[in-house]
Amino acid sequence: MKARVTVTLKTGVLDPQGKAIEGGLAALGFAGVDSVRQGKVFDIEIGGRDADSARADLAAMCEKLLANTVIENYDIEIV
Repeated sequence: MKARVTVTLKTGVLDPQGKAIEGGLAALGFAGVDSVRQGKVFDIEIGGRDADSARADLAAMCEKLLANTVIENYDIEIV
């Protein structure tokens, strides 16, 4: 089973890397970019589990390692 976990900063948390990307895009001539927020994507393969138990395991992975839940949100998608 394949899953995609997307981790993004919570609203209101400063994103200096996103600001740097935003400035870089403007410097390259890409007009009209109002805001950039960066994040992380993890593509994970899990063998031998049903979707519900896989989702539960993935949530535990996010809570323990993949996301800093104080400042980040995560979304799990079974693909």
